[in-house]
Amino acid sequence: MTQFKYVVRDHDGNKVKGKRDAATEEVLRWQLLAENFVVDSVAEVKGFNQIEISPQRIAATEIMHFSRQISAFVRSGLAITDALDVVEDGTENKRFKKIVRQMREAIENGVPFSDAVAEHAKIFPPYYLGILRSAELTGQLDTALDQLADYIDRDHEARHKVKSALTYPAVIMVMSILTLVVLALFVLPKFAKFFKQLGRELPLPTRMLLFIADFFKNFWFVVPIGFGLFAAAIYLMKKTPRGKRIKDRMLLRVPLIGDIVRLAVVERICRIVGAMTSAGVPLPEAMGAAIVASNNTVFANGLADVQDRMLEGEGIADPIGDTGLFPKAAVQMMRVGENTGTLDLQLANCSDYYGRELEFKLKKLTTLFEPAVVLMMGGVVGFVAVALISAMYGVFSAQKVG
Repeated sequence: MTQFKYVVRDHDGNKVKGKRDAATEEVLRWQLLAENFVVDSVAEVKGFNQIEISPQRIAATEIMHFSRQISAFVRSGLAITDALDVVEDGTENKRFKKIVRQMREAIENGVPFSDAVAEHAKIFPPYYLGILRSAELTGQLDTALDQLADYIDRDHEARHKVKSALTYPAVIMVMSILTLVVLALFVLPKFAKFFKQLGRELPLPTRMLLFIADFFKNFWFVVPIGFGLFAAAIYLMKKTPRGKRIKDRMLLRVPLIGDIVRLAVVERICRIVGAMTSAGVPLPEAMGAAIVASNNTVFANGLADVQDRMLEGEGIADPIGDTGLFPKAAVQMMRVGENTGTLDLQLANCSDYYGRELEFKLKKLTTLFEPAVVLMMGGVVGFVAVALISAMYGVFSAQKVG
């Protein structure tokens, strides 16, 4: 049992504060409502040693395994509380172990499984709870959990492919920058001193190189300031609404990368809406979950209008097509699905198709990007070598002539 502090109002409107033990926050709220109180707030009471400075992260793979295990146990006829007990014993993540225990205690106190999961909505994808509630009502909990596990697995794999494709070029780029910094701050100043002592006219590449060396020597503080400003810009783009809008617009306009971002978002939206409609979730509600999961403000703004038009009874294909954000093939598949009553199937086909397109584009980007970075690095090193060698050659030639 966990201790909570609460603030409620009685039938006269007077505020009442107190503390009470309960399995979960939801259970305590139900108890207070049953006592004819109006609940203002309920919060867990934590001791100093319970405060988490940085809570242990719960990975998507943890949610995937949880869904697959519960599905298997439910299909085999095991009670949901016993299934949660087994999952709790098997997980090594302390934070998730505590969450599973709280779910089990809530269910033992009469809370439905979907409501027990909803108590911890922050760790689950936005589409998860909608599918879970619909499946619980239709008695297809095991099937829905399997579908959720499959989707989380595919989504995790797609994200992993994107990161893997960009890791090697990013490492090469960082090493290139570090090499330039080392050359400019430590190597070139020594050559600059040597060349100045000669008192001779140097080739243009050498003069350019020495200018760069002098700049970094005299204005070395520009490097950390530049990195600091870059890090601040990245932070603002991730944490502020305006920054997110600017970042998302920029990404969609960058050649090659914009295509990859668009395909990734389209694939994710089609898969989420298809999975939720297949589970019986109303289409506008499924679109709401897709808006949150899109993680792109440009698509989120466009889909908000789509959701409004859905609520007015316009369907999905025409509103989606009017946004101009989706490929024509995707819109056509949705239209066929609407006309034939197979929207969930067409959306699944659409997500599979664009998933394969995304993988092809990633391979193409990697194929083009890796040699481009290597060539850039080679060009920089080659320029430094030419500048130094041409200067040395000029000095030795002058001495020989003299």
